[in-house]
Formats: sequence, structure tokens, C-alpha cells
Amino acid sequence: MKLKLIGAVIVAALGGLLFGFDTAVISGTTDWLKKEYGLNDFWLGFTVASALIGTIIGSIIVGKPSDRFGRRGVLFILAVFYFVSGIGCAFAWDWWSFMIFRFLGGIAVGGASVVSPMYIAEISPAHYRGRLVAITQFNIVLGVLLAYFSNYVIGSLNLGANECRWMFGVMAAPSAVFFILLFFTPQSPRWLIARNRVEEARAVLQMCGSDTGSLEDEIRDIQASLDLRHHSMEEPFFCARYRKPILLAVAIAMFNQLSGINAVVYYTKHIFEMAGYASTDALLQSVIVGFVNLVCTMTALSVIDHFGRKKLMIIGSIGYILSLGAVAYSFYSGGGGRMLLVSLIVFIASHAAGQGTVIWVFISEIFPNRVRARGQALGSFTHWLMAAAISWTFPIIAAASGWMTFAFYALCCVGQLVWVLTAMPETKGISLEKIQKELGIE
Repeated sequence: MKLKLIGAVIVAALGGLLFGFDTAVISGTTDWLKKEYGLNDFWLGFTVASALIGTIIGSIIVGKPSDRFGRRGVLFILAVFYFVSGIGCAFAWDWWSFMIFRFLGGIAVGGASVVSPMYIAEISPAHYRGRLVAITQFNIVLGVLLAYFSNYVIGSLNLGANECRWMFGVMAAPSAVFFILLFFTPQSPRWLIARNRVEEARAVLQMCGSDTGSLEDEIRDIQASLDLRHHSMEEPFFCARYRKPILLAVAIAMFNQLSGINAVVYYTKHIFEMAGYASTDALLQSVIVGFVNLVCTMTALSVIDHFGRKKLMIIGSIGYILSLGAVAYSFYSGGGGRMLLVSLIVFIASHAAGQGTVIWVFISEIFPNRVRARGQALGSFTHWLMAAAISWTFPIIAAASGWMTFAFYALCCVGQLVWVLTAMPETKGISLEKIQKELGIE
């Protein structure tokens, strides 16, 4: 694997790290938000979900700019949004200003969930693509862990009234680093060919490696998949030709959130406090959960191109069902404590081994070159729409009946297992252009 390829992947995946950090940092601030702005459970859920509303919009609007200005150009803009969001949330002067800056950060998260994995998929040779795109997910969970750890450290410093503002503000530093490093990454070769900049694309393919070993064969395959003599980069997306990848993307994105993963990520501290943990102890348990997520993601990342996407999804689905059933029983029986911690660790490990690692890889693979940006945007939009619904409703439903919430998530994961076994295709080790043919797309 070429060093320049690895470098470009790591930089692009920093969008994922900021995605994870921004997503999880609010988990340590829910009590502060309720007190600072006088929020009840409904408005707390809405405040937490405000960033997710931004992600929905970010995932919708980023597709066409990615086709027009290139994947790298859009990543520059997202880095600026991350920076402004972190600084803005730290210095927010009222609830409305806080919501605006969280919303801006949400736009960056939604955009990064589309562009980072898409860019990596387009610069990666097929036999490395799974693990390289999965680096985005690794960075997402690394960002989640860093947010948990940062919250724990800041919470231990007794900074008083400004404690939670520091939790939000630290995101500005990695955002600035991300922006600077983007200057050293190339454009996507597939985007360059779509823009008839073939010589630039050839240089990037030579730098990053090709699927066939022959640069000319690779360029011809990409040009054939685009088939711009008979198709346009602006042609209709919602049509019968693309029905199969559209349904696959929507299904995997919906099941991802119906597992309850974002409820756990956003409300980890709150869930442990529901089970009787003290505030600082709950933050520490969050760090443990985040660490397990990171380790299991690393493991899945190393085997995704060997085992394939489908086997990991089967393993993860079974783990989801067992662990969520145990969490539901823990709340139903009033057990809490160690049983809850172990169950959530198994849940987060199952997510990391399955859906968490596979989702962005799979969605980035199944759409043809000419509509990949819009396809990735649809998958991300579905993911974030469901995430907003789950995150907004969780505090309300959990307050009424915590065990029924997790039992519902477990039932949804049974549905995911059935879908994986009956409808999900395997895409490991196949070039993006060949996947297009195998899905029957001309």
C-alpha cells in the first residue's frame, strides 16, 4: 500500500474524527444544558437533536457541491464549519445562539458523513477499499472516545460554570489541523475523469494505486462506467435504474439507527445515571464504552476485506439482539450496575464489529460513479433523519419506561438480521465499476 494513499486517507478520515467528537461531546453536558437553559425532557431532546437536524440538511445539500467543486473542496468548507461550531458553542450567550452553532456543527457532520467515505472509496484500490474506507469509522469512534475522555478530564478539573463550555470549545483545535492538512491531499481521480481532467486523474492513480495494475485500463473502466455519451452527471437519480442501490442504502441506514446506537452515544452518561451511577462515575463508564468501541472497530477494520461486509453484519446483528435484550432486562428487573455496563459493552462491541464498520463502506460502494455523491447523500440523509428521531424521543420514552425502549431496539435488530440474510449483497474485493455491473446497472 502506497504511503501517499495512506496519508490522503488519514487526512480525509479526520472529517470522521470531528464527526465522532461533535456527535458525542454533548453526552457529558445534558445536565448542564437542562440547568443553564431551563429545559424539560422534551426540549432537552430537541436541543440534543438540533445538531442532527443540521446533519440531515448537511447530508442533503452536500451532494451537488461535491460533484461541482470536488470532494476535497467541500471538505475545506466543512473544516471551517467545525471550527466555527466549536468556538460558537463555547461562547454561546443564550439558548438560541447555542442552537445555531450546534446546528452549524451538524451541517459539518452530515457533510463529512457523505464526503469523507466517498472520497476514500474513490481513491482506494478494491483490495484495500474496505479497510481504508473503514478508517473513517475508526476515526468516528476515536472522536467519540476523545470526546468522552475530554469530558471526563474537564469534568475532573472543577472548572465551575464554564466547565461544559470548555467541553465544546476544544473541538476548534483538531478542526484547524484538518483544514491545514487538506492542502496536501489530491482530488478524487474518478471526479477528475468525470470533469475530463484525465492527466490529473492519471497522476493521482499512479500515486494511490489502481485496481487492474494498468493505469490505462483503469481509466477506460472509469470512463465506461460514467458513459457520459449516454448519461449525464446531472441525470435523474430517483429512477428505476438506481432502484436497487437506493433501497439497499436506505435499508442499511435505517437499521443502523433503529439499533439505538445514537441514543447510547448521546445519552451514555444519562443512561448510567438512570441506573444509579454518580455523575463522575457515569462519565468514566462512558470512557470505558468508548474505548471498547475503538478496539472493536480496529479489529473489524483489519478483517473487513477478508471476512467481507455481510459476515460482519450477521455477527453484529446477533450481538445487538442479545445485548439489547440484556439491557432491557437490566432496567426491567432493576438490576443496573455491572449487568448494565457489561450489556452496553457487548452492544457497542457488536455495533463496532458490524454496522458501525460496514455502513459507510457499503454505501460508498453500491452506487455508480456518475451518481455516487447523490447516493451517498441519500444514505447519510436517511441515517441522520433516523438519528434525529431516535435522539429526540429517547429522553421522553426512557423516562416513561426505559426497558421498553431497549426491547424495541432489539426487535428492530431482528429485522436487520433478516434483511442481511435475504437481501444484502457482498461487495468485498470488487472494483466499484464491477459492483455497478453486478447490481445490473448499465
